[in-house]
Amino acid sequence: MMKPINLLIISSFIFTIISCQFSNKSNFNFDLEKTTENNKLPTGWNIWGSTKYLVKTDSTTKHSGKYSVSIESTDSIHENTFGGFYYQIPAKYAGSKIELRAYIKMQDVLNGSIGLVLKIEGNASLLSFDNMLKKNIHGISDWKMYSVQLPLPENAKTITIGAILAGKGKINVDDFQILIDGEDLSKTVLKKQLSIKAETDTSFNQGSGINSILLTPDKTKNLAILGKVWGYLKYYHPAIANGSYNWDFELFRILPKILDSKNQVERNKILSEWIVSLGPLSKEKADPIDSSFVKLYPDIDWISDVTILGEELSNQLFQIKNVKKSSNNYYISLAENIHNPIFNENPYNKFSYPDAGFRLLSLYRYWNIIQYYFPNRKLMDQNWNSVLLNFLPRFIESRSALDYKLSALLLIAQIQDSHANIWGYDSVLENFKGKYHVPIEIKFIENQAVVIKDYPSTLNTKSILLKGDIIKTINGKSIANIIKEKLPYIPASNYPTQLRNIEIELFRTNDSTLEISLDRNSKIEKYLIQTMRYNSNNKGNKTDTCFKYLSPDITYLYPSTFKNSYMPSLKPLISKSKGLVIDMRCYPSDFMVFTMGNYLNSKPKYFARFSEPSIQYPGLFTNKKQVMIGNSSSPTDHYNGKVVILVNETTQSQAEYTTMAFRASKNAIVIGSTTAGADGNFSQFSLPGGITTGISGLGVYYPDGRETQRVGIIPDKIVKPTIKGIKEGRDELLEEAIKMITQK
Repeated sequence: MMKPINLLIISSFIFTIISCQFSNKSNFNFDLEKTTENNKLPTGWNIWGSTKYLVKTDSTTKHSGKYSVSIESTDSIHENTFGGFYYQIPAKYAGSKIELRAYIKMQDVLNGSIGLVLKIEGNASLLSFDNMLKKNIHGISDWKMYSVQLPLPENAKTITIGAILAGKGKINVDDFQILIDGEDLSKTVLKKQLSIKAETDTSFNQGSGINSILLTPDKTKNLAILGKVWGYLKYYHPAIANGSYNWDFELFRILPKILDSKNQVERNKILSEWIVSLGPLSKEKADPIDSSFVKLYPDIDWISDVTILGEELSNQLFQIKNVKKSSNNYYISLAENIHNPIFNENPYNKFSYPDAGFRLLSLYRYWNIIQYYFPNRKLMDQNWNSVLLNFLPRFIESRSALDYKLSALLLIAQIQDSHANIWGYDSVLENFKGKYHVPIEIKFIENQAVVIKDYPSTLNTKSILLKGDIIKTINGKSIANIIKEKLPYIPASNYPTQLRNIEIELFRTNDSTLEISLDRNSKIEKYLIQTMRYNSNNKGNKTDTCFKYLSPDITYLYPSTFKNSYMPSLKPLISKSKGLVIDMRCYPSDFMVFTMGNYLNSKPKYFARFSEPSIQYPGLFTNKKQVMIGNSSSPTDHYNGKVVILVNETTQSQAEYTTMAFRASKNAIVIGSTTAGADGNFSQFSLPGGITTGISGLGVYYPDGRETQRVGIIPDKIVKPTIKGIKEGRDELLEEAIKMITQK
């Protein structure tokens, strides 16, 4: 499953953090008193989140000194949006625990909550975070000190602090303070800075020096072998694992030699000498793998192919495989407790269009991350080994930033994982997709693009799109052709989820208008509709309450706005009902698996199991213990009524995991359609050019070992909306749920 995604994580995809470097602690503007003329915020602080919030320096309301910072919502905010501000410092302090304190004053905070933001990152990897939103702090209050604490890992590189407002209202924040192991930052001892060559080697920071590569069939094969050997050494060789080499830059040093090699024998000799230069190996052998726990073995049979590698190189690779390895690797670690991979990769943000060497690095980096740390590599439709060879020409011959980004997007789509995409704002891709759009809400129903919400045109009062209209063409191009054109660049685990993602892209354009033809009651009509600036937060109004009565005997729960803190007040209301509908066609705003799951399950029952990766044996995934839900210690404190869970293609990740837990109840049934098929904690990493992407980092299975990835949660009863139902304004899944509860 995926850890509760909170707004801090989502926001990290939306902007690039600006690093503030300081040599003197006194420079930190924690009291917000240092200001710059014409700057909205105090010096060093930056706005975070949706532009629908007003974030600015406030001289009228403050806890001390002259200034505080206020965050205030506007009338146009949408669900799951937030406003905030942040500040970043280097994590150069010795200690094991960090605490952030600040004073906050609240005014009418509704339908959301407030929090302090504390985020600890390593080299391009998130180590720990908290934004307090799970505490559901809201309402009205005068100045009050709040605090948040996190472990401070030894490998921390940056500390981000800030404040956040989710929902409606206004807050003022003042007087930030950081404490390390209970001592103010000004009294904290600096940690010893280890000199790691992987970080001090800056030889190619300005470029690889390889601007172009003229490919031939032999060079393409040589580069494919280089990519495999480079990645294998990155994760298997102890000298690289301990950070003795900037392995990205070592690629640029060996690459010209491989490109100049005359034949296979010369290529293998170059690679063999390269391995020797890394130093001798320890004589201590790796422990044998216990096959009883193996879910997926490493795919490294290629190292035994002497017809391609030659005996000497093949033997060297085998020796590296068999040597005992540390559980620490500079380029990869496992998240504490959860054990999904955390990648330490330089994003090389300064290159929007990287040179040929860096583009090759991008392909190698991605291919090997999937090869060694993607738990679902065997579930892809294509052979992953052939992907490397096929994509070499595309990456090397990319002629522009857009061409490169589209190549990366096409590569990411190959792994068929709904967690995988290019996340965050990318100006090149955003301009390609379209700076404008028409916020028409559609769903693919009965294989048609159907309008699900009335939309009036701004150019002609008579031009109104109605619920149930079937979109046939956009600017003269059929919907079928648009889908065919976009589909290869839409990463997702299965086809219904690809269509879900295409729905968002259909009406994006760089034009001021879109011409749409539609079928309304078997009559074709055309409309010219004015576009507006694209806003990813503009997704329409959603359910604003987590609980309601559908009838005196049937209750309804919407996890997108549910908080665990609501359970004490909701339990008595739900317990009196004969049936509970849980609408999982959303993403839960809190991790409710056990708070609600134990309430629904009177007897302990296994509902899921995991597989996790290995540092010592890259590419190996082992089965872990099954996960149990249910509480028998209090036999009267559980729900006895019927439970109907609604799902569709919007049910993804934590929503899928939560559904698995709730489904374990003997009184529960799942209805709807196949879900997004992407469970397992999200593991993020970067590619050159500032590309942010990620994968499902854990394998998630049913207790009997059946897959959930790509398959999703298969409903007990298939129920899909119909065009007729959309026209009539009905929610047919909800109607079926009510029918199932009322039936004897």
